[in-house]
Amino acid sequence: MTRVIVSGAAGSMGSMVCAALEAEGDLELVGRYDPAGGLIADPADLPEADVVVEFTNPDVVMANLGQWRERGWHAVVGTSGFTTDRITEVEALFGAGPPNCLIVPNFSLGAVLAMRFAAEAAPHFSAAEIIELHHDGKADAPSGTAIATAARIADAASQSRTADSTELLPGARGASVDGVPVHSVRLSGLVAHQEVILGGTGETLTIRHDTTERRSFLPGVLLGIRRVHELPGVTVGLESLL
Repeated sequence: MTRVIVSGAAGSMGSMVCAALEAEGDLELVGRYDPAGGLIADPADLPEADVVVEFTNPDVVMANLGQWRERGWHAVVGTSGFTTDRITEVEALFGAGPPNCLIVPNFSLGAVLAMRFAAEAAPHFSAAEIIELHHDGKADAPSGTAIATAARIADAASQSRTADSTELLPGARGASVDGVPVHSVRLSGLVAHQEVILGGTGETLTIRHDTTERRSFLPGVLLGIRRVHELPGVTVGLESLL
């Protein structure tokens, strides 16, 4: 039996993960941690665990990971905002493990595949741009998925053609993530969506993924909980487990 604590348990994803854990025969929910949500506020009050699932926000996630590392617990992280610099900090914190840390920009299988497809297509086009769309309650922009996608596109191929447009208003061309323009939309009615548009001479290729229900994340979360102990130190992305 794997003992699991959910950090951010009062949030929309955290509460959903708690319910999913209670339905699994090999996983035991032993603690719900969420100071802002009126649940356990002091980490010292948490029982012993094997894995902590982190669905909080970028302002508190790094401090939380320090606490979980100190207690020797594996961490599965769904919190957004993990830039290259932040990942480097986590690598310094966890080292080669154990405990281990799995940082997942997106737990959806479709999103993982879309990122993979974008990286495979990038060398065949001169440039790419990303449009990510989320609900208006999302705490950060751009999304972790967009940051990870841009990094993979940049690793696969450099942008050989850049637009000559001059911004009449700052930010009109979006943010540059590893040289890939990223545009963030925040509107009520959305859940999580992303388009990667790749352009070449006389053609474009659009790769789009839409999340219409957060329940699509749960199989990936449960997979991470069950197998984080197998991973070496810090791992980014769900691909290594698929």
